[in-house]
Amino acid sequence: MASSRTFDDLIAIMDRLREPDGCPWDREQTYATLRGYLVEECYEVVDALDRADLPGLREELGDLLFQIVFLSRLGKEDGAFTAADVVEGIAAKMVRRHPHVFGTDTVSGTSEVLTRWEEIKKAEKQETAAGASASVLDGIPHALPALVKAQRLGTKAARVGFDWSDDEGVLSKLDEECGELREAVRSGRSESIAEELGDTLFTLAMLARRLDLDADAALARANDKFRRRFVRVEDEVRKRGLQLQDAGPDLMNQLWEEAKSALRE
Repeated sequence: MASSRTFDDLIAIMDRLREPDGCPWDREQTYATLRGYLVEECYEVVDALDRADLPGLREELGDLLFQIVFLSRLGKEDGAFTAADVVEGIAAKMVRRHPHVFGTDTVSGTSEVLTRWEEIKKAEKQETAAGASASVLDGIPHALPALVKAQRLGTKAARVGFDWSDDEGVLSKLDEECGELREAVRSGRSESIAEELGDTLFTLAMLARRLDLDADAALARANDKFRRRFVRVEDEVRKRGLQLQDAGPDLMNQLWEEAKSALRE
């Protein structure tokens, strides 16, 4: 039988947990202590998405929703906002930023939708900042993982026309950055190497953006691929009665190539 519990029921459960005779652990939590749990739940949602695990996704979305409700309860206790305010705010924002759906505006396609979204968002920022200048880059969380943040920065800039004219332009820039990185490595100066490495990674993120790929997801797949192959190498080394550190580069490279062939995607 399907559950009849509602969002309001979840709010009531949270309220009960925070009452004086509620759960000691829940009563001890603060904005700061919940930060780590929130980040963890976000990553668990992403993990379920990556695995196409829909039952798992359902559960992880519930865990994430609970963190949102928990933080909203803290906001209520501080007199700042309630869960209802959170819902009202996002609902109003979605209506406001989709005038082509909920109003009389018309758009020609996705590109125009995104352009209008940034225009509306910028206007909102200017209003809330009492006339202060707003940047199209505003709204990107500082704490985002660097690769994700790079792609978001490039996406926002591209929506107002700051972009390469074609993909070849990005590839040429990538060649240029790799050359500068090579020179920095030759120089041995750590600061220069770090700067050029950052520029190269940023350009790779821009290439992913233009190709409509998720750079972070692509790197995650590469990480998984490396792990599977390396674990196979470890297994093969053990079968030979050796310790990994004693296998030597020649054998390791041979086993790596065998793992690539055996585990080719």
